[in-house]
Amino acid sequence: MTPRSQTRRHFLALAGALAGVAAARPALAAPLALRLVTEFGVKPGVAADQGRALQKALDTVAISGETLYLPAGIYRTSALKAANGTRLAGAPGASRLVSTGDAVLLSGGDGLVLDGLAFEGGGLSVDRGSGVRIRDCVVTGAPGNAIALTGVAGEVSGCTIARAGKAALFAQDSRGLRIEGNNVDGAADNGILVWRSTPGPDGTLVSGNRISGIGMKSGGSGQYGNGINIFRAGNVIVANNRISGCAYSAVRGNAASNLQVLGNNCSGMGEVAIFVEFGFQGAVVASNIVEDAAVGICITNFKEGGRLAVVQGNLVRNLRTGLPPGNDPGGASGVGIVVEADSAVSGNVVEGAPSAGIRLGYGPYLRDVSITGNVVRNAGIGIGVSLVEGAGSAVIADNLISGARDGAIVGLAWEKPLTGDLLAPGARIDPRLTLNGNRSL
Repeated sequence: MTPRSQTRRHFLALAGALAGVAAARPALAAPLALRLVTEFGVKPGVAADQGRALQKALDTVAISGETLYLPAGIYRTSALKAANGTRLAGAPGASRLVSTGDAVLLSGGDGLVLDGLAFEGGGLSVDRGSGVRIRDCVVTGAPGNAIALTGVAGEVSGCTIARAGKAALFAQDSRGLRIEGNNVDGAADNGILVWRSTPGPDGTLVSGNRISGIGMKSGGSGQYGNGINIFRAGNVIVANNRISGCAYSAVRGNAASNLQVLGNNCSGMGEVAIFVEFGFQGAVVASNIVEDAAVGICITNFKEGGRLAVVQGNLVRNLRTGLPPGNDPGGASGVGIVVEADSAVSGNVVEGAPSAGIRLGYGPYLRDVSITGNVVRNAGIGIGVSLVEGAGSAVIADNLISGARDGAIVGLAWEKPLTGDLLAPGARIDPRLTLNGNRSL
């Protein structure tokens, strides 16, 4: 199919869809219409900056309620500002807006709809907008954040975001946002960020995205290098994403209460694959696959108020040691699953954890943890539990531990062994522990 026929086909399909929307409206409602950008003197393939003519076209359609359509081609432009209600569409992968130097190529607000456009060399910014739709767009080579959303309700779906200079998508203080089915291919610092200025409910849905090649150009000890990072945003769901090749974590929740991390497939992580940390209350980490990371799943920072979690039905395998001390969270390098307070860990399978399959607590930071029905294979220690002064209670029951080189269940002082194997005949069981039905092979 030639670019011209592709453009015409998409133009007709988009016109038909808009006509359907118009037909569904009350009889007195004005029909939706398309305007070609060429009507405003804008031409594809021109070497000069066409920003002034493009801006005039955007202003006109925002007033008229029409959709501005860009036929296939390259449109070089300086920064554009979309008024409330602007709708801009193009032929997917073929209608390309190329920045002539501005870091933000297009900014907008309420009711902004972008469909089937490619933005090159500059990012998108939306501030305090409702009904925002960014669909089937491509954003490549933005020097800063590729897509930056502040106080937005709406969706970013089906987009490809590549080679971002900072984050691929940064959503702050969202008001009902869906981030779904996007492809993030390389970002210097982070993939998808969902943040709030102050802790509180957020409710953003992050699902079905592919994220790979996330670096940590700006350094730090976990602020950068994450596939998906949830910071101070409560009630967020991160589900069914494929995440690979991140300098730090696949999913990192920081002070994010009522976080759900479900069904993600994660591989090739430089630090903790799934990390829930600092002052959160409530997290469910379930049905994820983790392979090739320094730590599999870590639910931590009880001393900062981090508590209340379910870790269920995850598969964690092929972990590695060797993190430098400054980048090793609580000496957990090579551990499959780490939990500290008010948590249930059940039905997980951990294989190939050189330090420990499951570790409960760190020093005195252990309270009311239940570890039941898990399978641990080929680990250093099968299950390690903190038994220093001040550590709380734990139930360890009905777990199958196979090939634990340094003991099936071992008491710890911080990350160091304090006891022998507690499943060995005649072993003294600390009164803070309940051990029942565990089997060591």
